Amino acid sequence: MDIRHLQYFLEVARQHSFTKAAQVLFITQPTISKTVKSLEDELGVTLLDRYGKNVKLTDAGEVFARQAQEIVTSFHNLSSELDDLMNLKKGHIRIGLPPMIGASFFPKVIGAFYKQYPNITIQLFEDGGKKVENDILSGALDVGVTVLPADEDLFDSYIFVDESLKVVLHPTHPLAEQDEIQLAELSEDGFILFREDFSLHDRIIGACQKAGYQPRIIYESAQWDLISNMVAAGLGVALLPETICRELRQEEVRILKLKERIPWDLGMVWRKDRYQSFAVREWIAFSEKMLKPKH
Repeated sequence: MDIRHLQYFLEVARQHSFTKAAQVLFITQPTISKTVKSLEDELGVTLLDRYGKNVKLTDAGEVFARQAQEIVTSFHNLSSELDDLMNLKKGHIRIGLPPMIGASFFPKVIGAFYKQYPNITIQLFEDGGKKVENDILSGALDVGVTVLPADEDLFDSYIFVDESLKVVLHPTHPLAEQDEIQLAELSEDGFILFREDFSLHDRIIGACQKAGYQPRIIYESAQWDLISNMVAAGLGVALLPETICRELRQEEVRILKLKERIPWDLGMVWRKDRYQSFAVREWIAFSEKMLKPKH
């Protein structure tokens, strides 16, 4: 029994005739008669009462027709849903974004995507890069943004930002008038860092350890503006990406180059071994085209 058999049977029931049903379906009468007979044999009941050239449903046929119609309707709905998805008429995408980069890069991209695909909904989750990666692996997110490199055995990705971290100091800091400093020169300072669920947290600590000291952390936050405000209040120093530094008020803080390059390479990532919906695949291609640097 397959969907075609149900469709043949329902058409006979509607037409009260094998001949008329065959004409509507553009098949031969013997074919449709054989199909209905095979259904009756499989079910072990008589579905149609045949009298002359006409037929009518038996009691068993009435029950079967109701159920068959529901199955055929569901099948048609399924086909329509899949067609909508394949043609990107609808869908849902869950995207993880670290708070410090969402406003800088994504409003225009999301706006342009929505304009082209108005029936695809996007749900944003703001978390640090490490949490974003974990949520993609668990299936809670479809795609997300993190600091690269991500584990290539687990994730596929594309890069859209290639920057470095800069030092942010209070204007009265002894090093504030220099153009460039070494990380070792900050060994006596207190650091204001992003929280542990941000990739930069471990990256900055690792860079300080490589420079010969364990940084003294006085505060951790998920908000870059709070971090910069704390520096402006003279509470410590911070290392922030170039994109964020361009947003800071120069009269409140000093921004210096760092001789040791600490990369801030942002990428869109998604799980390597998981099926991606049509909508998610289109988002990946669409966002990559808009976000990747033009050379």
